[in-house]
Amino acid sequence: MIETSIENHEIPGADLIVGHDGQVIYRKAFGNRSLEPTRQPMTAETIFDIASLTKVVATTPAIMQLVEQGKVRLNDPVSKYMPEFTNMRVGHEYTDASGKKIYDSVPADRPITVRDLFRHTTGMDYAGPKVENGDAAYKKIEMLGGAPLVAFDLAEAVKRLATAPLNDQPGTTFRYGYSIDVLGRLVEVVSGKTLDQFFEERIFRPLGMKDTAFYTPEEKWSRLAVLYAPKQGGGIEPNKSNAQDRFKKKPALFLGGAGLVSTLDDYARFCMMLVNDGQLDGVRLLGRKSVELMRSDHLGNLGRAGLLTEGYGFGLTFAVNLGPGKNATVGSQGEYYWGGAAGTGFWIDPKEKMIGVFLIQVLPPTGIPAGEQFKRMAYLALVD
Repeated sequence: MIETSIENHEIPGADLIVGHDGQVIYRKAFGNRSLEPTRQPMTAETIFDIASLTKVVATTPAIMQLVEQGKVRLNDPVSKYMPEFTNMRVGHEYTDASGKKIYDSVPADRPITVRDLFRHTTGMDYAGPKVENGDAAYKKIEMLGGAPLVAFDLAEAVKRLATAPLNDQPGTTFRYGYSIDVLGRLVEVVSGKTLDQFFEERIFRPLGMKDTAFYTPEEKWSRLAVLYAPKQGGGIEPNKSNAQDRFKKKPALFLGGAGLVSTLDDYARFCMMLVNDGQLDGVRLLGRKSVELMRSDHLGNLGRAGLLTEGYGFGLTFAVNLGPGKNATVGSQGEYYWGGAAGTGFWIDPKEKMIGVFLIQVLPPTGIPAGEQFKRMAYLALVD
């Protein structure tokens, strides 16, 4: 299946792994991490922009470690830690008597909570609210997820975010966006460390994730996978966005939502820690009940503004499978997953003690999503 995607010029290559019952049962790199003129094969050493897979790192061990220590509560208002989120307003559009559309804002019914940040029910997204001039704060941040290296840090970025009205009343609607970047700032405020320091000391070093970071030092540049994009008329070509080289220099802005690079083996270790209820190789990052809380559905019947697949709820940063028959995918009730913009993805199945990680570098991915097919085929290979 992967080889067909390569032959169809949908992807240059892929790196993938399946773990089951604590063992790696399938691990293979396909194709190339770069094409002409410097063709390089995909290998176990390839470093990927994992985009939104960063979100899981920022929340799962990071904030939840602070929750376990009693330094943060999920139902706390965010303004308790970041006063800039006091007295938030919500965008409001209506038509006056003359038929003219009026853009205004109204006070939020309640504060944004830490739990709202986890489950994307803050009212923030990646576009900004439909309020006249209301999206200015978002534009000033230069679209954090795919921005060039900006001159300000996460504290300044979050202050700018807080000046913009929300799209929805807090706690009412799942809307994917900057919420996890705010959680990253919460890690900094509560721990007293920058996000890169916290990740390195409390997650990467204990788990042995030696190639996961917010940037890649020069001696590792040759291992970076080239980011590709669909080409008009078919095929792929190098992506011309700023994302291509933004990991070659240490940034001022550390994003909890989309800032990391990693390798397949590094991220697989992270997933193995989660499927093992918070520990791996004698290192415990989280308690078993914390992991159970995170992989539970926290949306229920709340509204959804796109992105989530039918039959999936949302936990504390993961989409959560609500059970067979609720959706058209092969899996188990309680299986959870997430993905990144350039085709990176993972799933974790506590019932089957199974993990899968799939890494490519095409933005946006083309053809039938190869990651979805990989997941389906892995499940259908289970025989006992």
